[in-house]
Amino acid sequence: MHPGPQNLITDIPGLRVGNAQDAALKSGCTVLLGDAPFVASVAVHGGAPGTRETDLLAPDKMAPGVDALVLSGGSAFGLASAQGVMDALHAMGRGFPVLSARVPLVPAAILFDLLNGGDKDWSDNPYPALGRAALQQAATRFALGSHGAGTGAQTAMHKGGLGSASLILDDGTTVGALVAVNPIGSVTTPSGRHFWAAPFEFGTEFGGLGPDPAGFAPMPPSRKAQAMAMQGNTTIAIVGCDLALDKAQCHRLAVAAHDGLARAIVPSHTPMDGDLVFALGTGSRRLEDPAAQLAQAGHAASLCLARAIARAVWEATPAPGDPLPCLRDELAG
Repeated sequence: MHPGPQNLITDIPGLRVGNAQDAALKSGCTVLLGDAPFVASVAVHGGAPGTRETDLLAPDKMAPGVDALVLSGGSAFGLASAQGVMDALHAMGRGFPVLSARVPLVPAAILFDLLNGGDKDWSDNPYPALGRAALQQAATRFALGSHGAGTGAQTAMHKGGLGSASLILDDGTTVGALVAVNPIGSVTTPSGRHFWAAPFEFGTEFGGLGPDPAGFAPMPPSRKAQAMAMQGNTTIAIVGCDLALDKAQCHRLAVAAHDGLARAIVPSHTPMDGDLVFALGTGSRRLEDPAAQLAQAGHAASLCLARAIARAVWEATPAPGDPLPCLRDELAG
């Protein structure tokens, strides 16, 4: 297996991603859009999730597919990003048909970025407009780091961000991940100079820093906890592939992908994190050997997610008033 040509989730044909952010707000949202509705499900392994329309992704629910998925900052306020996306899709004629009506289906998940130094004293919720703007920007190429849902994200020790990665498997299947990284845990080892995800890196996609030669050591005190207390965390992600999966298979793909989150963030899945992974299949490739292909796709999704998490932190850029440093700046200093 090897990364796709862009090393982004949009290496999966038929997917586009758009970002929108507000520098003063220090927050934003990210929209993943399909050229056509796609099958999706979700797995929530954190103790503090914030979601919209995730119940319909269960295998026993009737909705056959969704039009878009939204990752947003803003805590519960950010769930309104999906309303902006839904309204814009409706104007485009997209949506689940119900007789003469159409209802766009837009599941969403949020992370907490309300204590990152941005101006949160708004009179009208800014997130519906951010959602609409992100949808308008949807394309096969998009920015990583301090953009979209990753704009105001923070990890235990460094600024977080938005990340993505892809893999093309030996049978031609394309797998990808998209993630907004805002955990209570650390993406770097105790030395602060290496990524937990280093064993899974391709080339120098997140700096080529290599594994930490020091081995296991206690983690230093969390900078994030000292600056913002223990509340307000979450890593939210989307993994996908071009296989024709049903919702039960998408759920299994999401469960497997959580392994990548645990490989890249220490600790992960805590009571104070809302760790969540959406999974989707666009359906352009048939399953010839469902069990074997799903197992391989799940493994690849976990690798993509671990790499995307590290890329998010590696690509983060500083902004005035940030509570935490960017990793690249700290290494350079």
